[in-house]
This record gives sequence, C-alpha cells and structure tokens, in this order.
Amino acid sequence: MTSHSPLDKDIIEVTQPSQSPPLSSSASSTLDDTYDAYKANQGQVTLPEESKKVLSKIDRRIVPILFFIYLLQYLDKNGINYASAFGLAKGTNLKGQDYSWLGSIFYFGYLLGQYPSGYLLQKLPIAKFLGGVSLGWGIILMTTPACKSFAGMAVNRFLLGLLESTINPGFVLIMSMWYTSAEQPLRLEAYYCTNGVATMFGGLIGYAVGHIKTGLPRWMYVFLIFGACSIVMGVLTLLFLPDLPSTAKFLTDRQRLIAVERVSGNRQGVKNRHFKKYQAWQTVKDPKTWILFVMATGAQIPNSALTSFTSIIIASFGVDTLGTQYLQIPGGAIQFLSLLAGGFICTKWPNSRCLTMTVANLICIIGAGLLVGLPASNKWGRLVALWMCYFQGLGFSISLTIVSSNIAGYTKKQLTGAALFTGYCVGNIIGPQTFKTSEKPGYKSAYIAMLVGYCVKLTMVLVLYFYMWSVNKKRDRESASGVELTEEEEKAAVEAGMHDVTELDNKGFRYIL
Repeated sequence: MTSHSPLDKDIIEVTQPSQSPPLSSSASSTLDDTYDAYKANQGQVTLPEESKKVLSKIDRRIVPILFFIYLLQYLDKNGINYASAFGLAKGTNLKGQDYSWLGSIFYFGYLLGQYPSGYLLQKLPIAKFLGGVSLGWGIILMTTPACKSFAGMAVNRFLLGLLESTINPGFVLIMSMWYTSAEQPLRLEAYYCTNGVATMFGGLIGYAVGHIKTGLPRWMYVFLIFGACSIVMGVLTLLFLPDLPSTAKFLTDRQRLIAVERVSGNRQGVKNRHFKKYQAWQTVKDPKTWILFVMATGAQIPNSALTSFTSIIIASFGVDTLGTQYLQIPGGAIQFLSLLAGGFICTKWPNSRCLTMTVANLICIIGAGLLVGLPASNKWGRLVALWMCYFQGLGFSISLTIVSSNIAGYTKKQLTGAALFTGYCVGNIIGPQTFKTSEKPGYKSAYIAMLVGYCVKLTMVLVLYFYMWSVNKKRDRESASGVELTEEEEKAAVEAGMHDVTELDNKGFRYIL
C-alpha cells in the first residue's frame, strides 16, 4: 500500500474536483487569505462588463501609487549620481574609490533586507508595510546633507538600501494579487517605466539645481527635494493603497468578489500569510530559482553605468557639468519608451516574454560592445552606445513577471523574488567596483564587465525558456487528453492555487513563456 506525506495528501485532495474544500479560510493554513471571497462567488455569472469595470477601478487606484513610489525610489537611490556633478565628493570628503563604494554599500543594505522584508511582506498587511518603509527612507534621505565624511555617507546609503529593498519584491507580489497573468506585463511596465521617467526628470532637476547660486551647497538640494517627496508619498500610500482585493474599500462588496475571482484564474492564489518550510526547500531545489539569480546578477553588473556613474561617464566624453545632466534625458526616453512597448507586446502576445528579453538584451550587447571597441575620439558614437544600454531595463523588468506569473505558493513566490533580488544586489555590488579611478576617463574594465554581464544574462534567458517550455510540453502529454487540460483539470488547478499549492506540485499549472 502506498503511503503519502501530509503534503502529498494535501495536493491529492485539492486536485480532485470531487473533494469538498474546507468551509472556512481560518480552518487551515493551506487556504488563501481570500478563500472565503473566492468560494462566495463560485456559481455566480460574472459579466464581461462587470469584470472590465473592476479592472478599470483597480488600475486607477493601484497603478498611480506604484508609479510614484517607484519613480521616487529610483530617484532616491541614484541621488548621488546627480549630486556628484555639484560637489558631493568635496562636500563629504570622498577620496579614491570612496564614491564607487557608496554605490556598492547601498546594495549591501538592499541585500541584507531581502529575506527579512520578504517574510514581513507575507506576514504583515502589505500596503501598510510599504507605506511605512517609504516614510522611513524619505527621512533617511533628508539626513544625507548632514553627512560630512565617507563613514557617514556609508551608513546613510546602507540604511537607504535596507529600506528600499522592500519595494521591488513587494510590487511583484502586488502584481500577482491584483492582476491576471496576461494583464501583468503592461501594468508592471507602467510603473517600471518610471526608471526612464526618473532619468529624464532627474536630469532636469539636476539641471535646475545647477542654477542655484545661493543658500546651501547645491549637492544638498538633491537629497532634500527627493526626501521630502518620498515622505509625502509614504503618507499617501498608507491612506490609499489597499492590502487585499477582498478588503479594498474602493470596491463594492460584489466587486471585491469579482476581483478575487479574476486573480484565482492565475492558479496561484492571492495571498497566504503562513510561511511553509516545504516551499522554502522547493525554492532551493527549483532550477528556476538559480537561473533567475544568475540572470539578475549578469543584468545588474552593468547597472551602475546607467545610474551612479552616468554623469561621470558623460563627463569623460568632454561634456561640461550641465551637459552631464541634460544628456541623460535621451537615455531615459529610450528606457521609458522601450518599457512601455515591451509591456504592450507581452500583453498582446503573452508567450513572447523570453523573446522580448532576448531582443532587448541583444541591443544592450551591441551597445556595450561599441563602448569597448570605439576609440575615445568617437564621443558621439560612444554616447549613442551608452543610450542603447538603456534597453536593459526592459529585459530585467520582464524577468520580474516570471516571478509574478510563473511561481505559485506564496512562500515560494516571495522567496524566489528574494533570490532574484539577491542576484540583483550581487550584480550592483560588483558593478561599481569595475569603475577604477586608475582607468578614468576610459574605464575599460567597466565596459568589458558590462558586455560580459549582458552575455551572461542572454544565456540564462535562453536556458529559462527551454526549461519552462519542456515542462509545459511534458505536462500537456500527461494530461487526460494528452494534448491540453480538460475543463475539469483546469478547475482543479485553480482550486489547488487557492490552497497555496506550488507550481511544481500543481500539474495543471502552465508557464507563460
């Protein structure tokens, strides 16, 4: 007689349509936090007009808040880039590699915060937690002008990274809580495109700060302006961002049920606050975890060139101080437009995500190759090559939808996100160290590192695609029809998702490619 572990029995129960699920979401830690709302809407017909209206209301409430928080966190962490043109190094007594280390130290804080913040995002009301950390980093940013040494700046940057570590994984979880898998790319790019907006907007602010002639040293205004805006946004987040679809006050009772029903079709559930050890072990053993980790590391090694060192790189092309600010604007525009275009493409053609990442990464490889190969005298060619590298944001942001759409089991999802952002931190820690003061203004090692990073990422994208494609094909062959899921199997897969079953255990789950 075959014996089953408690986990096996749980999976067997929820994947059999004939089995009755528990009556209350409080009865078992396997049930989704919104399970009662999910069951209450079963058997009711939801008209397309109703679903469309709910989606419209969700977009109007959720996306603008994510947009402005993400805009500010990008500006805040890259404030040293804009301040570097206005005497930051002199004002804080930086020498040698000190500025490079400030770029890395932020990500040491970001790295330390990954797993604790992931755990807290699962256990606590997600909106309140995100609003609180937004307030916190705004306060930290406004204390930056008080720093007069490398040590002070290092502590400040570390704490800023520690708090900002919550935002990216938190937003990935919010995407999976409010939107269907097909809707996620465009909405994710709608807030992620603020990286491009911030690059343009930050360049304009830097240009404006450059014209301040009185009062405090000009580099201080960058942090005071960005910090004050973050504090305001933190308060607005606490007031207006809801924690769950089933408790959202801006929706009617009926609309809350529809909001949960929409997302249940992802076969991932909505949220489960119970940490599960077996899902932690599955995360460690899942090949996707390590593919995403290496992919993120490779993607982010070049990132410092487009954030902390952009002003310095452009200055090396023989541009004056104000030019280093406004010549960042075209790169930001490229990033903004590529992100929106990529989000539209991946929404219209859902299984084009890995292809979109591949194309974006090939453009980055060409740009980095030109930075390595073009002579120093070809300044405009090198500037255009730098702008081409702004396509990297599209490739990385689409990889976030792999977590939001293709990872099920709430513990596993937040841990996979943490693993991806651990790679993100490792790459961003390595990147600034490739900018050696002994090599300026050429920075040959940095440009070679960018090229290698992009090549590593491209390889991982292709490996991930073929892994997920092969799993989908295998599961199709093993389905009752031998081709695709039957209607009964699809219902069982949705029910399994609402019982917090992982994508590895839920054989009705299919990866979006």
